[in-house]
Amino acid sequence: MSEHASEREQGADDLLAVEDLRKYFGGITALDGVSLSVGPGITGLIGPNGAGKTTLFNCVTGAIEPDAGTVTFDGTDITDDGPAAVAERGVVRTFQIPRELSGMTVEENLLLGPPDQYGERLTGALRRGERFATDERRARERVADLAVFLELDGVIDERAGNLSGGQRKLLELARALLAEPDLLLLDEPIAGVNPTLEKRILDRLHDLTDRGYAFLLVEHDIDVIMDHCERVIVMHQGETLTAGSPEEVKTDERVIEAYLGGDAE
Repeated sequence: MSEHASEREQGADDLLAVEDLRKYFGGITALDGVSLSVGPGITGLIGPNGAGKTTLFNCVTGAIEPDAGTVTFDGTDITDDGPAAVAERGVVRTFQIPRELSGMTVEENLLLGPPDQYGERLTGALRRGERFATDERRARERVADLAVFLELDGVIDERAGNLSGGQRKLLELARALLAEPDLLLLDEPIAGVNPTLEKRILDRLHDLTDRGYAFLLVEHDIDVIMDHCERVIVMHQGETLTAGSPEEVKTDERVIEAYLGGDAE
């Protein structure tokens, strides 16, 4: 569990609250008054292409500024915070296409993840000394432990550009976890992944929820969402269509018409 999570009041429900969020790109409405909340565990976010899921992620994480509405995390308004400040608060995202540094090894990629490293400061890099060595040792220990947890230890010295698509997804997840988040926004973490790696990633997500992490998961595989999420949010045409348990969402006529297609099973 991250430092942020250990400080949170026990029994708190919603970590993330989005209220009436709006975003326009010229004459295009990407978000049209989106309101939703995310609590502990794994929350699924689904919707057709163009529903506004990626724009929502970008607004929540500070990559783009919404035109109206608020984003609150753990009781703090983060609407106007930039990406670095949002990450420092405890909200981190991954991307559908992993953004690894292909010429560096897996270990080198992961060592970029831990925040507030003494050696990243000018004085720390110049002075080095015992504090520098201690900080670097701890970072390497964390990286090694996480590599074992995500089964990346066998490729720890491999260049990231040589990894399979599934291994790159795991690397992306590991690097996000090293930022010590409370809430991870995962953009299709198993898209294009073979069944073995898909199961590994999903198993690890459940293990991580037991450690106190929370996830907002965008995934087009409906079976994955319905089988692995405690709660599901549905977006359609820039709006929040509905939210509820997987069973409630799966049998909602509006969802069937807008997203699933056909008749409910």
